[in-house]
Amino acid sequence: MTQRASIAALLHEIDRLSPAGFAVAMHIRFTRPTYLFQTYAKRWMDHYSAKGMVVHDPLVHWGLQNVGRVRWSELEAIDSHGVLEAAKDFGLMNGASISVVIDGSRSISGFARADREYTDAEMQELEEILVALHVATTGLGELNESDQRALTELSIKLTH
Repeated sequence: MTQRASIAALLHEIDRLSPAGFAVAMHIRFTRPTYLFQTYAKRWMDHYSAKGMVVHDPLVHWGLQNVGRVRWSELEAIDSHGVLEAAKDFGLMNGASISVVIDGSRSISGFARADREYTDAEMQELEEILVALHVATTGLGELNESDQRALTELSIKLTH
């Protein structure tokens, strides 16, 4: 399996486990990810961007300060600007956030579902997939131009 196919397969596994959408920020440098894969509804992403919610998002704050996994319901106490409550208006009722750091590089993510909380087993599976995706996307500069373009297009395709 090519590196591109491996990355696509991992993203499809995440998508399968995130029926209400996901956002995965890979290899964050300073405040910007090298790659951002998103499948949340466009209405939510537009609202989130227009309101500048990233600066107050408890998932982002938790993910930048911790390693591991947490349910969104556990972050409600630190959501002083109502980001999680606003997300519920867009069908993002339950979720999990996972943060990994490998060799000094951090990736953070949010996974959502509308029907119920994630189980411990599902969160473990998502964490394993995120670790594999983090490793698979390390050193993407080594990809040829065609693979780089395909990955960028996949990122855009997942986002819109």
